[in-house]
Amino acid sequence: MPMSEQQLREQLERLRALVNEIGAERPDSLERLNRLASDIEDRLADRGAARPDATDAVREAIRHFEVEHPRATAVLNDIMVTLSNMGI
Repeated sequence: MPMSEQQLREQLERLRALVNEIGAERPDSLERLNRLASDIEDRLADRGAARPDATDAVREAIRHFEVEHPRATAVLNDIMVTLSNMGI
């Protein structure tokens, strides 16, 4: 597995851990972050298909969570950089 793909998987694990922490206090945030993580995992599994909107979805999530969940925003920023480095 290429290094950037491994990094992305680790970042998604960090995001999933944060989702579990956030979920108790904000079910709407839990659902949105779960959808985003699942979408990124799907895109990672289907790397052959060009899907340029992956970083757009992450950017939108960053805008949504940056005030309420700064730790989630930091992980999302890392994910966005990794996706960009992978050409996704």
